[in-house]
Amino acid sequence: MLLQLPTEPIPIQEIPIHKNVRLFIKREDLIHPQISGNKYWKLFYNINRYLEGNPEKPYIITFGGAFSNHIAAVSAVGNLAGVPTLGIIRGEELEHKWRDNPTLVFAKRNGMNLKFVTREEYRHKEKLTEFLQDEFPQALVVPEGGTNDEAVAGVKMMLNEQTKDFDYLCTAVGTGGTVAGISKFCEDNQKVIGFKAVDDASLESKIFELTLKQNFNLIDSSFGGYGKISDENIHFINDFKEKYNIPLEPIYTGKMMKKVFELIDEDYFPENSRILCFHTGGLQGIEGANLLLEKQNRNLII
Repeated sequence: MLLQLPTEPIPIQEIPIHKNVRLFIKREDLIHPQISGNKYWKLFYNINRYLEGNPEKPYIITFGGAFSNHIAAVSAVGNLAGVPTLGIIRGEELEHKWRDNPTLVFAKRNGMNLKFVTREEYRHKEKLTEFLQDEFPQALVVPEGGTNDEAVAGVKMMLNEQTKDFDYLCTAVGTGGTVAGISKFCEDNQKVIGFKAVDDASLESKIFELTLKQNFNLIDSSFGGYGKISDENIHFINDFKEKYNIPLEPIYTGKMMKKVFELIDEDYFPENSRILCFHTGGLQGIEGANLLLEKQNRNLII
């Protein structure tokens, strides 16, 4: 087994707030220096079960954008396992500019081959997957974001005895696998809130197909759209780190926590509620975000 269960419990840290609810964050970002947060758990069964089958020519293929946490994590897994990896990257214009992208440089250093495709080709990932599976019949093809049934099963590991006493379980939502896993395996009395990083109307039905439960609620926290970073969000992330010594990234966790604070201020949560937010990692994306912000002469994420 390549990916191991942690020997120590993942810490849960209280965020002191002067309100009639209590707020906590589970630091899944600390689970591994390169395969952090929910990516570790979404890959846990995907990778381990594949390698346990002892494929003669192992190969791991996946999909992602220019600053994808998933691409970074899969490349790190491949490097650790000594298994070649291929990343199908959205945006053919990046083919000659990948050296300016810290995420793609990290993936290449881990030995990942990169294939750049047009956005139109990328939209038809099902066809691409079929083509790749035919070309590499022994390969493991992991979908974008790692979301599939194996990923949902892995997310179960984010829940344990420590998480049972919370009324609300909160996570950022990209492709939906993490919120689906939390929804599927949480306690019957717990409510699950997914904070959408992208305003995708189809997410709810996709998540329901994975969890078959209706105990979750999705709230838009895209703040202007996926990948958009406002000065207000930068200020929130920097202030949060200064106050609580917890780094957040600007695409998922930074937006989720900002929205959680807004909901608390609006008295969304009943009095005496215990709220647990999952820190899903992704901190590798800060470097790339700062490169873009620097070009725009804007404040950086500390």
